[in-house]
Amino acid sequence: MIEDHMDGAIDWMLIVVPGIIWGASFLFIAEGLEAMAPNGVTFTRIAIGFASLSLIPAARRPIARQDWTGCALLGVLWLAFPLSMFPFAEQRVSSALTGMLNGMTTLFAAAVAGMIARRFPARGIVVGLAVGLGGGVAMALPGIGAGHESLTGVLLILAAIVSYGIAINLARPLQQRNGALPVMWRALGVALLLTAPLGVPALASAHWSVRTGLSMLALGALGTGLAHVLAATAAGRLGATRASVITLLMPVVALVLGVVVRGERVAGLSVAGAAVCLTGAWIIRRAQERAARAPAKLVLDPIGRSL
Repeated sequence: MIEDHMDGAIDWMLIVVPGIIWGASFLFIAEGLEAMAPNGVTFTRIAIGFASLSLIPAARRPIARQDWTGCALLGVLWLAFPLSMFPFAEQRVSSALTGMLNGMTTLFAAAVAGMIARRFPARGIVVGLAVGLGGGVAMALPGIGAGHESLTGVLLILAAIVSYGIAINLARPLQQRNGALPVMWRALGVALLLTAPLGVPALASAHWSVRTGLSMLALGALGTGLAHVLAATAAGRLGATRASVITLLMPVVALVLGVVVRGERVAGLSVAGAAVCLTGAWIIRRAQERAARAPAKLVLDPIGRSL
């Protein structure tokens, strides 16, 4: 009984902590953009994240040779590509809206998981996907109607969260076979190499302040290092779709920090859409819990014998 409670507490920790960190990351990105160009923000956070994990000996443990390609793909799909999209997006839309739209990650993770399994999702998951998609459209509408620049920002965010939905499904088997630290350290190394050509010149021309420096340190060590390790652990332990529930906290944290710290204005329709999107994700979560509790069906051969 005590072990069950401990396991439950660990599961919640793996969801809550990265959710809070990533929700705050959009504020840190906005602060970083005060000092340098978008490519510099991406490269700096990845460099700090890689350096942070390099201090942990377990991160340098060898991994299975057949997983090298998977780690490289994770470096592209979970790090280099989406982390490059967000700073450019935040030049066009608020950090609060960026964080709220990330609540759709659960929807894409569930859709990708269904495609990988090659089976149609359960009815509850389909309902949740439909509700969440409607909420996502409502969130994006004010930005889309605000002009070309805002529309571009919304599209950049959507491209990033589609990439996240694929990556979290890829992370699960890699983490289960090798552990989260060795996988994420190598993925960060790949992302560091990919973002260096554009990131190093942007970093060299940065104009630092104490506030932006602390923001980038938090973004790199926590948002890029610790949070990704915890999320990869959650993917291996809980499954990709359940682990993507991490994103349910991100819109709330991003909204509060964007409004309180940066004084950003968010359309009421976007806030309502975020609530609908989170409801869709909750429906998906409930459907998965019911499926997990349901007894396995007895499979019979054509003459009625159990298989």
